[in-house]
Amino acid sequence: MTGEEKNLYDIFTAVPDKYDLINCIFTWGLDKKWRLEAARTCLETRPETILDLCCGTGDLSIRLAQLAAPDTSVTGLDYSQPMLEKAQEKTARLHLKKQPVFIKGDVADLPFPDGHFDCIGISFAFRNLTYKNPLTQRYLAEILRVLKPGGRFVIVESSQSSNLLIRKLDHLYLRTFVRWMGSLISGNKPAYTYLSESARKFYNAEELVDLLIKTGFRKVSVKKLLFGATAIHTAVK
Repeated sequence: MTGEEKNLYDIFTAVPDKYDLINCIFTWGLDKKWRLEAARTCLETRPETILDLCCGTGDLSIRLAQLAAPDTSVTGLDYSQPMLEKAQEKTARLHLKKQPVFIKGDVADLPFPDGHFDCIGISFAFRNLTYKNPLTQRYLAEILRVLKPGGRFVIVESSQSSNLLIRKLDHLYLRTFVRWMGSLISGNKPAYTYLSESARKFYNAEELVDLLIKTGFRKVSVKKLLFGATAIHTAVK
């Protein structure tokens, strides 16, 4: 594990107890709506196999399992064992048609054969794979490898509004309220300093399209949310 990987690993094994609560507070509950929209986007082509990449506490996996056909297989993968335990606890309390399967794994070496998934979704974790991360190309190559030809990669993630005023207000909110309140509630200042900085300095929607096309996806569509402060990208292999 590289130094960068270890820093992120330490962050995301330290915050799971308050992770869901803090996300809900900072997005005013909109993260649930955005994940629901991402789940519906994943299911538009009626995939039989779906991977929730960097699944965290399992919110996207749960939405997928609730909305998918009974014969659809949903797998959640994360490298944080505490996050996976939270995900398993949450799904165990729900009466789902079919339970997601949660496994521990590394995006740099996904434990699946080539062309295994019809769809891969990721919710608010793509920044961790691509923001100042020297392994970005390796991660993206692995995502492409395990997708079937014609398969889709659906990303819901923070973005940069093209409206200067909206962008400045969003950055101020991230730099002050999110950073300091997240640190206070979680007791983990490095985690929320990183999350605030990575959201403020992440790609805009068009830059992310360019990254995905250069990686090898043949087409990418974008749906902007909250005046462009968040976006759903759908990339087709």
